[in-house]
Amino acid sequence: MLSSAVPRFARALCVIAALIATATACSGETRAPSPGDLSSVALRVGATGWATAQAALQVAGLDQTPYKVQWAVFPGGDKQLQALQAGALDLTESSEIPPIFAAASGNARFKVVAVQRANTLQQEVVVGAGSPITSIAQLKGKKVGYVPNTTAHYFLDRLLERAGLRWGDIVAAPLSPNDGVTALSGGAIDALASYGNSIITVHLRGGRMIGDGSEILSGSFPWEAETSAIADPGKRAAIVDLLARINQAYAVIRSGRMDEFARRTAEATHEDQALDQLRAEEAQRPTTIVATSPEAISSEQAVADTFAELRIIPNRLDVAGFWTDALNAELNKALLATPAPGR
Repeated sequence: MLSSAVPRFARALCVIAALIATATACSGETRAPSPGDLSSVALRVGATGWATAQAALQVAGLDQTPYKVQWAVFPGGDKQLQALQAGALDLTESSEIPPIFAAASGNARFKVVAVQRANTLQQEVVVGAGSPITSIAQLKGKKVGYVPNTTAHYFLDRLLERAGLRWGDIVAAPLSPNDGVTALSGGAIDALASYGNSIITVHLRGGRMIGDGSEILSGSFPWEAETSAIADPGKRAAIVDLLARINQAYAVIRSGRMDEFARRTAEATHEDQALDQLRAEEAQRPTTIVATSPEAISSEQAVADTFAELRIIPNRLDVAGFWTDALNAELNKALLATPAPGR
């Protein structure tokens, strides 16, 4: 059953070949064939934390690409967007928030080319072991760390509002995820709004959640490409191929390789309950790649409008200006042609 998924995916990717002039015919090999000669293409891809997309490709056996992929790991999406703006990356994935700040700070050198639908777990406000704080309302007058220009920034604002508080009611401390964990453990802050590995670490040290963004965040995680990469035929074809591979990799994992992927997660995060966590994440919202859409743009616009109202960004931002449907036709063909595992 599962062993046929990868070779079928490899043959399915041949549809991309017709989209560029240098396309070649598919072979029946297990390895995905080249959508044209991409051997000279090097795709620089940003990732957060421990590069889950890269690990997913490896576990699913889809990491042998006909182009080079240079993965770069960052502590957060804000740093990835900075690298993209500086021309140091071709492609990266983030939450909805970092592109807003990157575009608001000047001329955006990127476009959102696809969306990863994923879970919104491990997006929490946490307190340290032994803290008497049990609710968001009790943060009034307290020092609260948060990761600026990220999901943590957004869901902390929403949680404060729901508790009848404003930013002026807390002592807000912008910190990186790692610095936030250190500050919380050392008592320099009373609470921390963060995500991912930093939240796992706090829980391992006896910390507790007092609020979370699971029902606040949309679960849309844009994939952004540098504008010159979109214009380059080789990199454009590689981007479409890689996104289709990532989508299929998660499908393969869900169909029978959850244990293996969870072991990879545990190695990176040192979380004993990695498999339970992975199952919870994929049950809440299976990880999939989709083309850009008006609905996804509208979702991000609502976030941008919130930041404008709070005057965290100087003016209202039309987020549609940094979205594109330029890759939708190629991507949809690649995604639709990908067979479900076991078929």
